[in-house]
Amino acid sequence: MNPVFSDVEVPGGKLRVARFGTGPRLIVAVHGITASLMAWAAVARRLPAEWSMVAMDLRGRGHSAGLPGPYGLPRHAEDVNLVARSVGAESDIVLTGHSMGAYVAALAAADHDYARVVLVDGGLPLPLPADQDPDAVLAATLGPAIARLSQTFPSVDAYVDFFKAHPAFAGNWTGAVEEYVRYDATGPEDAVRSRAQGEPVRQDGRWLLTESEAIGAALHAVKSPLSLLRAPRGLFDQPVGMIPGELAATWTGRLPALEDRLIEDCNHYTILMEDRCASLVAGHLAR
Repeated sequence: MNPVFSDVEVPGGKLRVARFGTGPRLIVAVHGITASLMAWAAVARRLPAEWSMVAMDLRGRGHSAGLPGPYGLPRHAEDVNLVARSVGAESDIVLTGHSMGAYVAALAAADHDYARVVLVDGGLPLPLPADQDPDAVLAATLGPAIARLSQTFPSVDAYVDFFKAHPAFAGNWTGAVEEYVRYDATGPEDAVRSRAQGEPVRQDGRWLLTESEAIGAALHAVKSPLSLLRAPRGLFDQPVGMIPGELAATWTGRLPALEDRLIEDCNHYTILMEDRCASLVAGHLAR
């Protein structure tokens, strides 16, 4: 199933959108902080025939990299709601987001009634201690991912090899991962780089770290059925996931209607891109 690409008008220009499948039942999907719409390809291809998925490149990423700011998650949420309205009635759409995209999805759904909202390994506030500098925390958590955005590579194949060495993909390399990496590559043959732009990523990261109260308020405001899918391992396949069990338990206590499910034997990336994990996520989205 190959994606069909189009553009949606948003403030400042056009947002790149892809539709996977032709089924009448719709999922709108939002990617993570340095990712692209192709992060969702493996999940989309495992949906039942009556479903289709619409994913977008957020501004500053993918083929929407040239869209201007301001950035920040509320701006992305506005764009997501515009995309959703362009493809159907929000009340009939399942809205989902991965990593930073899960936070965007929560903000988008705070005052819009979607059929369901599914947060994938993200979406719960990560409170920043008062004495912590957000830029220092961002460097400690996403430093290698942000550094990649300013690197160049001698070829697309060299860019692919760089990802093959990433701890999250060791032993987990799939065709979907390679397709995702090749979609992200741009530039001349001797200076290949990521399409994602560094400044939007930094601005979004700062917002995410400093606006935990706004994220919490958005979660409380969501009226749609809300669920969380978590990976037990993290960005670098470390044994502590992005959303630890303790944090999930805190929020299921605050939001009794929040359904929490651990997708076993996945990390932050493979929850979308490894065959078994992607099948489980697709099954939850289309249930």
